Amino acid sequence: MSTTESTKADSTKGAEEKPRSTAEADFTKYKQAADIVHEVMKKLVALCVEGAKILDLCIEGDKLLEHGTGAVYNKAVKGVKVPKGIAFPTCVSVNNCVAHFSPLASDPASSQTLQNGDVVKLHCGAHIDGFAAIAAETLVVGATAEKPVTGRQADVIKAAWHAAEIAMRLVKVGNKNWNVTDVVSKVAGTWGCKAVEGMLSCQQAQNVIDGKKRVILNPSEQQKKEFETATFAENEVYGIDILVSSGEDGKARIEESKTTVYQRDADVTYQLKMKTSRAVFSEVQKKAGAFPFNIRVLEDEKRARMGLQEAVQHSLVKPYEVIYTPSNSFVAAFHFTIALLPGGPSLITHPPVWYKPELVKSEKELEDEELKELLTKKLREDKKKNKKKKAEGETEGEEAK
Repeated sequence: MSTTESTKADSTKGAEEKPRSTAEADFTKYKQAADIVHEVMKKLVALCVEGAKILDLCIEGDKLLEHGTGAVYNKAVKGVKVPKGIAFPTCVSVNNCVAHFSPLASDPASSQTLQNGDVVKLHCGAHIDGFAAIAAETLVVGATAEKPVTGRQADVIKAAWHAAEIAMRLVKVGNKNWNVTDVVSKVAGTWGCKAVEGMLSCQQAQNVIDGKKRVILNPSEQQKKEFETATFAENEVYGIDILVSSGEDGKARIEESKTTVYQRDADVTYQLKMKTSRAVFSEVQKKAGAFPFNIRVLEDEKRARMGLQEAVQHSLVKPYEVIYTPSNSFVAAFHFTIALLPGGPSLITHPPVWYKPELVKSEKELEDEELKELLTKKLREDKKKNKKKKAEGETEGEEAK
């Protein structure tokens, strides 16, 4: 069954999507992009020490992503170079900052450094030929098995990690997006936490990381009414973003930090009026294509900010705003990319580099028996075992006769 057919079965809106999911055939490219992201994550985790400058970490992450993708797929295919590079620029968001923090050298926040005890969320992605692997994980600066994370920091990290692991097992053919929404809220509640309101996880395809089918976290009443139900189908790929807050309601807001990460919206067309805007937009298309980018990659930062204003006003480019939960709260995040292959679900990205149970000690634990059992299950059922069990069952049935 082709992806187009499976999407039609779910919704006519999904069927209008132009990009064809080729999860099975292009799984190798997804996996290679994921390997690059994993190597970058390992290096970034090691660099997250007291006194490290966030700006330096973001620049280094992007440099490593470019270097990693630059080393593979260098043979032209039918005379055409294989496009590759950053699928999500490196962001380092600390404590109550939810996501998308990646300052420019000229920003007042560029001098911010990491301190012992900071809850740090690392987020980045790479693509090969438009097939993107994006990952995010959470660590605490200076934590060790001898001095583990405790209190509300431990609660929020445990909640997010368990929510991600369980969500991973629910993104499977035939399940609905609301299954994931509900379970993330339930798991977060075990640790007295809330999923960050309105955060989205999206279907992916070639050159698309924000596809039509989506999962929403902790939706408001209005969002519940408006949000479309979607069914996961074979050959689809999803980027699942789990963000959990130790705050009371999971609400987040924009503060003073300047937006630096943007993405072109391929579905919108508009003839920009200003010459500067046209020049900047042309540069964006050349350097980032369909993927998010940091203003840092554009030639002239001041001109870029000016040019992007008109593009954002007319929705040609969308901003990834830097948002925060209240100052006395912490946010933990885990993001994984998963493919629903004919043989069963397959995790594209690697497990988190930093997280180990001995580093995070919470007084609360998962008690729901159903969820605990789900956590022990493999992503992909062993078909041979199932056949064997079925055969044994039939034999027993025969003997009983």
